[in-house]
Amino acid sequence: MDDTLPVNDETALARALGVLLQEHKGGDVAVLDMRELNGWTDFFVIATVSSHTHLMGLLRHVKDFCREREVEILRGRRKIAPEDEWTLIDLGTVVVHLMTEKSRSFYELERLWNTAPVIRP
Repeated sequence: MDDTLPVNDETALARALGVLLQEHKGGDVAVLDMRELNGWTDFFVIATVSSHTHLMGLLRHVKDFCREREVEILRGRRKIAPEDEWTLIDLGTVVVHLMTEKSRSFYELERLWNTAPVIRP
């Protein structure tokens, strides 16, 4: 992964987070360009997790990535219970969704936001 990512480039940030999740075995990673669809974020980065341990590992990687690049995490849950099936990390312009297969198929974010262009990480 490119460690020289400019943090002021939201598209590059979203893509880099997508690559990070893929590198750490996040399933079916999708980056959705939300800029034309809402006023509260620019990108969704969505990944499927296989277990609570996997979710916690991906969460740690995202937090480390943000800390190293001085990207502020606006909101992220402090406590994640083993039965939680979806957590998000709000970076303002990018919102990362880590979901179990069950929650991802139930909420269908890509279908809900089906007019959002998909960007390949």
